[in-house]
Amino acid sequence: MSYCRSILLICSFMALSFLSRAQTTIQPRQNDYTFNGVLYNEESSFLGGIHSSGFNIGYRKGIIKKYYLTTYYHIDLGGLKHPREYQQTLRAQSALHNITSANSFIYGKQNSFFALRGGLGAKRYFSEKARRKGVAVALTYEGGPSIGLVKPYYLDLRKFNDDQYYIEPTKYSSKIKEEFLNLNNIAGSSSLLKGITEMDIIPGIQGKVMLNFSFGDIESSVKSLEAGLMVDIYTRKVPIMIEEPNTAYFINFYVGVEFGKRK
Repeated sequence: MSYCRSILLICSFMALSFLSRAQTTIQPRQNDYTFNGVLYNEESSFLGGIHSSGFNIGYRKGIIKKYYLTTYYHIDLGGLKHPREYQQTLRAQSALHNITSANSFIYGKQNSFFALRGGLGAKRYFSEKARRKGVAVALTYEGGPSIGLVKPYYLDLRKFNDDQYYIEPTKYSSKIKEEFLNLNNIAGSSSLLKGITEMDIIPGIQGKVMLNFSFGDIESSVKSLEAGLMVDIYTRKVPIMIEEPNTAYFINFYVGVEFGKRK
């Protein structure tokens, strides 16, 4: 009997020891992102925003390293405008001359410009984002390549033939500068897709520094606002306007939203 009791005590001790080790093993590490016992390892989100030179939409994939640190890669596409771009319209003149095209246009513009950006970055929280309800504030920063896409800007110009006129989509060239800048010839802008197969590429780099404000107490969801600075620098000046000075860099204030999930 004493022998069986000894074996029972030994087995009980071993079982308790095993359970204790197992419990220690499955407990989340302090560096992991946990909420109510749920362990999160990654997050993915879609972003959209506006800045002082245009807009952008993008996607972000993050790896949660610690409760206060998430590293991520990011890709987005957006438009960049020259500060002297102003929409104009000639609707009254178009109606007077029976012109079917009367789209608003930007006078003196020769190209539209878009940026395809990619980057690696990090989101570093100032407070323990998993254990506090309300708003969690983080510093977000990233850098990487930026591919500038230059698309010719087409205008619908009035052409004359035997004292009759017709509308012809036309892009800028130095040979027709006077005609392209003559308001009497302009009926409006052409289709947005016109010239999309004629894009030129300008390589560059980009960087962002932003404050991220994360809302809500449902930690499986990503809901946040971002605001900060974004910089794009290219290898040569971007030819957006004809008679205004163009530049190779863009510095913008950015405001955007982020929606996604963690798992």
